[in-house]
Amino acid sequence: MARFEWPHTMAPASAAGIAVLPFFNCPIPRARVVLNHWPGYKSTMPEMTNTGNSPPDFNRWQECAFDLARGLAVYSGSKMIANIARVISRHPDAAIGNAFNKKQIACKMWARDKLFESLGGKFHRIFIVGGWYAVLAAMVFDDSRFDVASCESSDIDPAVAAVAHTLNGHAGSRFHAITHDMYTLDYAKARPDLVINTSCEHIADLRDWLGLLPAGTAVLLQSNNYFSEPGHISCMHSLTQFAAAAQLAEVLYSGELPAKNYTRFMLIGRV
Repeated sequence: MARFEWPHTMAPASAAGIAVLPFFNCPIPRARVVLNHWPGYKSTMPEMTNTGNSPPDFNRWQECAFDLARGLAVYSGSKMIANIARVISRHPDAAIGNAFNKKQIACKMWARDKLFESLGGKFHRIFIVGGWYAVLAAMVFDDSRFDVASCESSDIDPAVAAVAHTLNGHAGSRFHAITHDMYTLDYAKARPDLVINTSCEHIADLRDWLGLLPAGTAVLLQSNNYFSEPGHISCMHSLTQFAAAAQLAEVLYSGELPAKNYTRFMLIGRV
């Protein structure tokens, strides 16, 4: 587990178990990270709280975040992280910090791993509906286990497609983002071999939407029991209720991922 704190002053770098991250001399309260081993998305991690006496300079923070992301891209060799830096630079209003927060990444790592275990890694055409910035697509293209010929991410928000294209720049022509309603996509004509919807809590009738897909289409679905969140119009009380609502013809995986305020549910199978 890793514990993040925002102290008024920085602990000595030599303190036991302490790693000091200077954030490139960025004029915001600096972070102290207590490092222990933690098993990826199954870990728990308290929220970070800024306890500084003055508000951070967010314009300067954007510059620091850009430099940090570029440095991490060089260190890791990850094209996806390099694209995160490009998003920070080109799309300053994008909520990229929210898209890559611990909970968002945890549920997408879980989805990616279980997808590979359930259906393998080779896909001709993937549709992601309600895809937002297409973070899951970027993570799949960044994973050498997967061989994806084409991935299309759709969302009704016209502001997200440009960000999604930047984030998935490493996929080249294999990725495309469109502004579209998932209910009006022509699934029968497109014939995707996998349809992903990780935001089923945002659609009124899950079974009604799934009925638009050709029989036998593989799907990865996620929902949750976070009823208090505005916009969650179709939460599920349990995994059992979620499975009953989906009525999949074949279930290859079903599971839960607990978080601090809710539990996320996932189904992988065929309609």
